[in-house]
Amino acid sequence: MGNSNVTFGVIIGTRGFFNPSLAADDREKLLGVLDRLGHRVVILNKDATPTGAVETRKDAQVCAKLFAEHREEIDGIIVSLPNFGDEIGIAESIRLSGCRVPVLVQAANDDPDKVDVASRRDSFCGKLSVCNNLYQYGIPFTDTALHTCDVDGEAFIADIDRFARICSVVRGLSTARIGLIGTRPAAFQTVRFSEKLLQASGITIVPIDLSVMLDRAEKMLKQSELLKKKIKEFRAYGTIPEAISDEQVGKQAAFTLAVDEWVEEEELDATAIQCWDTVEKLFGCATCLTMSLMGERGKPSACEADIAGAVSMLALRLASGEAPGLLDWNNNYADDPDKCVSTHCSNYPRSFMGNDIEISELDILGGTIGKSICFGAIKGRVASGDMTFFRISTDDTQGYIKGYVGAGEFTDDPFPMDGGIAVCKVDRLQFLMKTLCANGFEHHVAMVRGKWDDVVREAVSTYLGWEVYHHNSEPEVPML
Repeated sequence: MGNSNVTFGVIIGTRGFFNPSLAADDREKLLGVLDRLGHRVVILNKDATPTGAVETRKDAQVCAKLFAEHREEIDGIIVSLPNFGDEIGIAESIRLSGCRVPVLVQAANDDPDKVDVASRRDSFCGKLSVCNNLYQYGIPFTDTALHTCDVDGEAFIADIDRFARICSVVRGLSTARIGLIGTRPAAFQTVRFSEKLLQASGITIVPIDLSVMLDRAEKMLKQSELLKKKIKEFRAYGTIPEAISDEQVGKQAAFTLAVDEWVEEEELDATAIQCWDTVEKLFGCATCLTMSLMGERGKPSACEADIAGAVSMLALRLASGEAPGLLDWNNNYADDPDKCVSTHCSNYPRSFMGNDIEISELDILGGTIGKSICFGAIKGRVASGDMTFFRISTDDTQGYIKGYVGAGEFTDDPFPMDGGIAVCKVDRLQFLMKTLCANGFEHHVAMVRGKWDDVVREAVSTYLGWEVYHHNSEPEVPML
């Protein structure tokens, strides 16, 4: 999803003793920018209020009515202050609309050569008043990078991109449906989670018993045409060694078809699967390829029935528009304190890997229960580049959702281990690991290409109310 397909409610603020033409001009500039960026807009018609902007409470009522009519469409609200603006009219527009969406507040620059009565803006000051009222009303909001900026300038265009991604994360998570296929492996208490805490944030868990899914997979073994089509997709997706039998590939295809069908039926956004080791023993294949393909199509899938991991992956998918992976914080990298190895069996999407992939048999599990029933693992090295990591945990004892987020990079450093390997570099990695240990975080972590940590932190902390440690943030300003 990333920043595409976002609909903004737009409020242009003004105040009577400032020149209303400033508001009219910036309105047209802003609408032009949003149109070029491909976003949809809900905004008052020019003749809906005396100035075409929002100033009085009566204006606010008109704006709120319009927004309420489009409440299901609006992903976020942009407040633009071409001049000082009227803080009450803006706050009331949002409150009365009933829209519970992210809010971005922008204030225009003054030109030092145009500060006469007809040309001055005073938006620098007006923004403080608007934000003060939003705070009083309990309306969370997002600030621009600069306190004031031109509505058609590069700085604000970057703000809009960031805000659109924030809106995507908030909308996507607060309406998410996550499928749980099977139950957690008995030995993995690390993947316990609270459905009720997730539901409080709008995230619904949809379970299915593994026996039901395996029964559906058995039936798919008889769908020869569907199997042929899926196997062709497999062979185009990665290299399958010649030693792998047609029966092994067919089992994986049948399981994939069964899962895909259920995901479509239940309108799921992500899944977590009991991948270790019941499917292998009872049906004769791994689940990794199935999960990799779902992730590539924008529906992330987490290993070992890790629902919190699936939610973390979905957040990264919504923020970036890219396919995330679920990894273990797994090994130190020699004596470098800021490098480690992250790995899994694996189920990484091909685009997350960034390199060609091999589709083969699980190594560790295959060596224990037999490789012939463990086909479907994605193998390869994760290509170098920027990355973002994120993990949430439902802290049942404390009664809230917590998490951590940060950015680092994948490196080209060698590491002679099987599976899906990612050598990671994170500044102050040792402090991060101490933070994870001290706060009871799991060994699983979601990662995605690119740097999106600030987007994720803003979305889940400001708007979903989750307690999130941001590893890359500047020292925080003490709260009074």
